[in-house]
Amino acid sequence: MKTQEFLETLKEHQGKSLLFEYAPNLLVGANYHITEVKHVTIDSVDCGAGVDAWKETIIQLWEDPNELGKTEFMSASKAIGILSKVGSMKPYVADADVRIEYSNANFHAAQLYVNDYEIRNGNIIIKLASQPTDCKAKETCGVAEPVGAASEAGGCAPGSGCC
Repeated sequence: MKTQEFLETLKEHQGKSLLFEYAPNLLVGANYHITEVKHVTIDSVDCGAGVDAWKETIIQLWEDPNELGKTEFMSASKAIGILSKVGSMKPYVADADVRIEYSNANFHAAQLYVNDYEIRNGNIIIKLASQPTDCKAKETCGVAEPVGAASEAGGCAPGSGCC
C-alpha cells in the first residue's frame, strides 16, 4: 500500500480503533506506540548490475512493557494526529510504499508491508505481510524460475556473470 492510500484509509476510519495483524490471527498488543517514522530512499544495485531507486515510509511500532494488559487500542484518529505532525515536519512521498516495523518477544524485528485492511467490530485491522527476497536479475543471470536458494539456481554461481 502506498503512503497516501494508508493515510487516507486511516482518515476515513478515524472513529475506529487501529489494530495491526503482523501474522495470521496475531495482533500487535494494545500497548503499542508509534515510536518513529522513517522517510527512506533506497538506491540499489542488484546482482546483475541493474540499478534501481525507490522511496518507502516506515512506521515503527513498539509495545510498552509498562502497559502490559492494556486492552484499549490506539484510535485511527490519534494515529492520524501523530502521522500528520510528522508529515508537517518532514513531508511524505505520497507514492512511497508504507511498511510497519515491528517486533516482540516471540516475533523477530521485521519491516512488514501493509497488505490489506479489514473493518471488524468497530476496528480497522491493518493486515501486514512479509515479502520474500528474490533475484531481480533473473534474465541477466539465466535464472529460469524462482527457486528457494541462489545456490540451488545454479545461475548465480561464481563465474556465472551474476554474483
